[in-house]
Amino acid sequence: MNPFRIIIAFVITFCSPYTNAQKYVGGDLSLLTKYENQGAKYKDKNGTAISDLLVYVKQQGWNTIRVRLFVDPVKGQTITDAGNKKEVVQDLAYVKELGKRIKDNGLYFLLDFQYSDTYADPSKQWTPEDWQSFNDAQLQQEIYDYTLNCLQELNGAGATPDLIQTGNEISYGMLWGAKGTNANRCYTNSSTTNWTRFINLLKQAGKACREACPSAKIIIHSERAAKPDVLTDFFDRMKNAELDYDIIGLSYYPYFHGKLSVLANALNTLENKNYGKQIQIVETGYPSQWAVPGTTEAVDYDYSVDGQKQFITDLIEMLAEHPLVNGLSWWWAEANANGCTGDLKNGWYNAGLFDNSNGKALDALYEMKRFHGDETSINSITKNHNEDIWHKISGSRLHYEPTSTKGIFINKGRKLIVK
Repeated sequence: MNPFRIIIAFVITFCSPYTNAQKYVGGDLSLLTKYENQGAKYKDKNGTAISDLLVYVKQQGWNTIRVRLFVDPVKGQTITDAGNKKEVVQDLAYVKELGKRIKDNGLYFLLDFQYSDTYADPSKQWTPEDWQSFNDAQLQQEIYDYTLNCLQELNGAGATPDLIQTGNEISYGMLWGAKGTNANRCYTNSSTTNWTRFINLLKQAGKACREACPSAKIIIHSERAAKPDVLTDFFDRMKNAELDYDIIGLSYYPYFHGKLSVLANALNTLENKNYGKQIQIVETGYPSQWAVPGTTEAVDYDYSVDGQKQFITDLIEMLAEHPLVNGLSWWWAEANANGCTGDLKNGWYNAGLFDNSNGKALDALYEMKRFHGDETSINSITKNHNEDIWHKISGSRLHYEPTSTKGIFINKGRKLIVK
């Protein structure tokens, strides 16, 4: 038998369970309602007006929309950094309305519980003001009651989530207390401080999710892609505690975390640990014009429309080599100051998927659909075997002819093994 045919047959057999598995691709559109209310004008790449962004992104291959939920964003605005106050608006009523639109349009709804009145991240996990007087036992009951109530109300509004994050970027715990305190922060490197408290909170949140939305997938979210030792310490603890969840969620921003190889290393590390969980990149993004404020890492891509597109193209091709990865979400994808008449009109954030000056969709938006695998699967190679294009054996396309990179590559129906 032709050895090339043996390799192709093996890859199809081995990869098909993952190639055909459900994949979730889209973006966080948490501010869409506010942008619309302030008159933002969304357009396609040719300048034609988009009447409904949810309908449009679905036409471009998106199937999942992520939305954050704050406990009391009005109170959160009083402790939020000045530049971000305008973004902290997503209370339950807001999310019910937007969530129903998402579901009515036949899209998957990813709900992001922040469990705070304001943005929660690894350096800010402030307890909601109304919960700050609770002791640990009362806080466990409150997170259960709050989670259950929110999900029951979403169910009743026709906005049942399909995926649920119980916490946002919770690498070092959550619900630390009032702004500025680290008293309940969790530490890695063999420390046991606060971990039992934190895991008990997660268990109560997960219990409410299973009761209210038994079909939903629970995501546990860390942003420590650049620190695999912290990742494994964190998820080892989740495993040892027998925490009930389905998906490992990661944030990855090259300007904060480093090059694609950093994320690839994190994914390899997680896969080698055999946690038995799928993985999603629940937050990513890249600028289209200038560096995001606070950028800490050197990047491989220009700050341009082309650079942004190349970033997501390369990211998707790398993710295709990791069959456990089944989700990809662009954060603040809807950022668009064009036409805005309110406090969103300054358009400072340029890592969304629309041009703030004219409202046109950027090229990266249209690249997202490639995550589904139609253009990166082994099937596409067999269908287009006469094209002079090089692919990795996984099916992802190369932008160069391999000469020194080790691996098995395919071009025009023939294989090349580079040792």
